[in-house]
Amino acid sequence: MTYHKVPSGAKHPVYIFADRQALADALAENVAIALENRLQRSERAALALSGGETPALFLQALSLREIAWDRIDVTLVDERWVDEASERSNARLVRQCLLRNKAAAARFLPLYTGDATPEQACLKIESAINALPLPFAAIVLGMGPDGHTASYFPYGHRLDAALDPAATKAIEPMRAPNVPEPRMTLTLPLLAYADWIGLHIEDKEKLKVFEKAEGSGPVQALPIRAVLHEALRPVEVFWCP
Repeated sequence: MTYHKVPSGAKHPVYIFADRQALADALAENVAIALENRLQRSERAALALSGGETPALFLQALSLREIAWDRIDVTLVDERWVDEASERSNARLVRQCLLRNKAAAARFLPLYTGDATPEQACLKIESAINALPLPFAAIVLGMGPDGHTASYFPYGHRLDAALDPAATKAIEPMRAPNVPEPRMTLTLPLLAYADWIGLHIEDKEKLKVFEKAEGSGPVQALPIRAVLHEALRPVEVFWCP
């Protein structure tokens, strides 16, 4: 059973689910609708996904949706600078959980290139992202307990550039204290201008972080706040305990 909760004065709706599978199914349905809406007016549609441990069930559910997957470009919101053989690779998660079943026909653009550093790969990744059918039809974000989303880590070394609402670059290499690997991340305008944005979070502590981020405060300390404040449309939050 699900219900729709809009806290008083909140801009972004929160959908609450009894369990992870119910959340995964509903999130997959909303992403499918966003992609289909774009395909009704465009030849192709682009989808950007998040990695980590949380989205596996959602990606599996999405892989079963009846969509014209041969017209869908899939990429990542961000990536750890590791080979796909690594269990920490977001691309590995997408290949294992999404790019199968009906979604096997989708075209996938990973962000890791095999270059020694993300800085060395910026030009080629920038070109590939700009060749996608932008703006994104749908973006699914995650969020850490520290308030990071994508690779927007609190006080990251290029956080200001990545969160600049007027940024002209599509991607930024990112490094941050206590983050094991360098990262590559999409910049804020690519997220903010998407047709549809979903935020997938689980557990009570993350819901508290989201509710805090809806308020005012420095984005350097709580970077998810930048997305919530700059998005052209409400960010739809999918949460379960």
